[in-house]
Amino acid sequence: MTDKELVEMALDARKNAYTPYSKYQVGAALLCDDGTVFTGCNIESASYPCGICGERTAMSKAISEGHIKFTKIAIAGSSEKICTPCGMCRQFMYEFNPNLEVLCSDNAGKFEKHTLADLLSCGFGSSSM
Repeated sequence: MTDKELVEMALDARKNAYTPYSKYQVGAALLCDDGTVFTGCNIESASYPCGICGERTAMSKAISEGHIKFTKIAIAGSSEKICTPCGMCRQFMYEFNPNLEVLCSDNAGKFEKHTLADLLSCGFGSSSM
C-alpha cells in the first residue's frame, strides 16, 4: 500500500464523519503490520467529551478485531490546512507504536510525513510506570 493510497482511504473515510457542531471532518486510515487497513472518522456528541476522533475510531476498530501492531496511519482533515492528530490521539497511538509513521493530509490529499516520536516527544508509555 502506497502512502498516497492510504491518504486516499483517509479522505474517503472522512465522508462518514458526524460533525454537527464543529463541522470539521476528519478521516483516518490505519495500516496494520499484516497489511490490513482499518478506517475511521470523527464522531461528535453534544456532550463534547463523549466524542471520538477519527484516529482513535480506526484504532479502536482494529484493536476490537484483534490487531495491535500498526505501522502507519493517514489522517485527513476538511480544511486547506494539514491536519495533525490531537494530543489525546498522539498519546493513544504511542501506546501501540511510539515510532508509528503518521501521514498528515489536508482536504485535497496534500500530505506530510512524520513519525509519532516527532509529534509526541517524551510520550508516556508502560516504561514510564
